[in-house]
Amino acid sequence: MDRGHSLYVIRHFPTEGNEKKQYIGWTNEPIIPLEMNPLSIDVSTVYGSDLLRAKQTAKIYFPNASYSADERLRECHFGAFEGKTYTELETDQQYRNWIGDPHRYAPTGGESLKEMRLRVVEALRSLPNEAFAVTHGGPIRMMMAQFAPEEKPFWSWIVPHGSIWKFRWKNRADLEEGRRCMSLSEVRITENGHMSGN
Repeated sequence: MDRGHSLYVIRHFPTEGNEKKQYIGWTNEPIIPLEMNPLSIDVSTVYGSDLLRAKQTAKIYFPNASYSADERLRECHFGAFEGKTYTELETDQQYRNWIGDPHRYAPTGGESLKEMRLRVVEALRSLPNEAFAVTHGGPIRMMMAQFAPEEKPFWSWIVPHGSIWKFRWKNRADLEEGRRCMSLSEVRITENGHMSGN
């Protein structure tokens, strides 16, 4: 009997660049120190981006788990936009092109969302059922735009730092073939670290 295929995807905690509303892609910033209880769930391996902020987030949520780093789960490579803000870039025509059609256009020295999607989806296909993966806002929005039951544009999805999202497909083949999932929900975390709504 097919019990479905689920993935839990977590956005890393914020960095200083995030707080300044800069584009932080492959820059290897640490998270801002914070007090947070571990999750009350027994997980032996956490998967995720090879960047420091993802590893640090995993260590807070799952202090006893091993971490399997995968560069395919990195944030989009922002190239010439890296470290800059919307205010600094808003009159740049290359930036306007990218904002208008990020799947087609890429920043100089960076990648388009299409290029990011190809590597992220490849990584997702390699994860086991019920895996927890710590990644970034761009990859999670991409997953939502491609796989959520409700079709919405990439930029319309809101993904707070530290949030956990559960994607559930009817079977693994649906993920591997790029079909939309049966359900997408944000997992709530209680004060003592228990997960609810999953």
